[in-house]
Amino acid sequence: MLVSSTMHLLSMCVLSLVLSCCQGRVDPNFRIRAVNLGGWLVTEGWIKPSLFDGIVNKDFLDGTALQFKSVTTGKYLSAEQGGGSIIVANRTTASGWETFRLWRINETAFNFRVFGKQFIGVDTDGNGIGIVAISKAPGHSETFEILRNSDDKNRVRIKAPNGYYLQAKTEEVVTADSQGSKGWGDDDPSVFVMKMTGRLEGEFQVTNGYGPENAPQVMREHWRTFIVEKDFKFISQNGLNAVRIPVGWWIASDPTPPPPFVGGSLQALDNAFQWAKKYGLKVIIDLHAAPGSQNGWEHSGSRDSSQEWGKTDETITQTVAVIDFLASRYAKSPSLYAVELINEPLSPGATLSSVIEYYKAGYAAVRRHTSTAFVVMSNRLGPMKPRELFPMASGFKRSVIDVHYYNLFEDMFNNMTVQQNIDFVYNNRSSQLNYVTTSNGPLTFVGEWVAEWQVVGAGKEDYQRLAEAQMEVYGRASFGWAYWTLKNVNKHWSLEWMINNGYIKL
Repeated sequence: MLVSSTMHLLSMCVLSLVLSCCQGRVDPNFRIRAVNLGGWLVTEGWIKPSLFDGIVNKDFLDGTALQFKSVTTGKYLSAEQGGGSIIVANRTTASGWETFRLWRINETAFNFRVFGKQFIGVDTDGNGIGIVAISKAPGHSETFEILRNSDDKNRVRIKAPNGYYLQAKTEEVVTADSQGSKGWGDDDPSVFVMKMTGRLEGEFQVTNGYGPENAPQVMREHWRTFIVEKDFKFISQNGLNAVRIPVGWWIASDPTPPPPFVGGSLQALDNAFQWAKKYGLKVIIDLHAAPGSQNGWEHSGSRDSSQEWGKTDETITQTVAVIDFLASRYAKSPSLYAVELINEPLSPGATLSSVIEYYKAGYAAVRRHTSTAFVVMSNRLGPMKPRELFPMASGFKRSVIDVHYYNLFEDMFNNMTVQQNIDFVYNNRSSQLNYVTTSNGPLTFVGEWVAEWQVVGAGKEDYQRLAEAQMEVYGRASFGWAYWTLKNVNKHWSLEWMINNGYIKL
């Protein structure tokens, strides 16, 4: 009788488990332990710098921030009022108005975008030599060349489309009417000292840098070789159960995305799903780069650090269409575990209202194709409230809030010791995670973290302790965690290197 009762109870438990799985309920004990495949389908130059090696004139990529100091006035070129007026050479120090962002036309021709988002050009309505920043759409009159002194690359002349060089005649008068000279001395008003103050190395920069003739071959070779099947085998054999794969919005237009982006990343993502299925891994598709850029950083596909996503209905509608495309394509794959609607929208540019509007529409797009895939919603970076998405997300089934925790990027970490960093994880990070992990709210996901810090001279054991502390704390996230990233020339950012060298053991 006891055996019969036990068998009956066991069969009921099995049936209950089967029903639970069929109904898509969450196993409360299961946690994602994933690695990000960063730098693969969305370029980040710091992850693989060699990807940019073949670009001609690679110092001048889209978004490069330049400042120019006149050697005769000793002052910086500046867009008066930040744009919409003339260019002067009267600023003793350089800031936003004195910084010009490049738009690369080809390896020798460029547009200069100013603070107010106008472009420097020759004043065609005046005498044809005045320099202004009025146009919102660059054309021939806004296209310049930068000529560098072979002996001092920071000494430059700027050649205008009328064939003459810019010169600072006075602090208030900058014109394009100098024929230049053979020398580069301090008495030549057409000579400027150039300073680079910012640089982007993302998907836009690498594809536009190589140009339409070379970019397709370069990118397809990168996609084919950077992440391969054996990487998925390695992941599955080292205690991980999932991958988070960053993708760009242009993938939905494959094989002919808008220039300068090139086709081929979709096939790579298809391959990833096949490899994930073969090795029993779950896939989180992460929309890392949205139309218009949700944060202005290189990994969001920005051309020049502008953040335009969410400022128009068009960018939101276009992003929803990308999510719909991805959900539709992979909904039937047994490996699809979650779709992350967008990565790291940055406040205040990405407003809470626009983010919520998008998340509602994005969630609906995923649910049109799958009722079981989780929908991940990234908390905003910048000024925000950690639970600001809760009223919306709590009403959604299988919803997840993504938070990113790095002991980096803030001044408070600059002088922390090894122990202070570890204590910060156990105390502060634990408290932050507990605050957003509730019994009746969305699940929580530490979608990015790394065993790296600002500590100088830390040893292997120190890194092991940092990694263990984070895995212990972030392991309490109700959805799980994902390390950033699998491969990286910066070794501690490479989980592959960390595992192979005994720094992390799962």
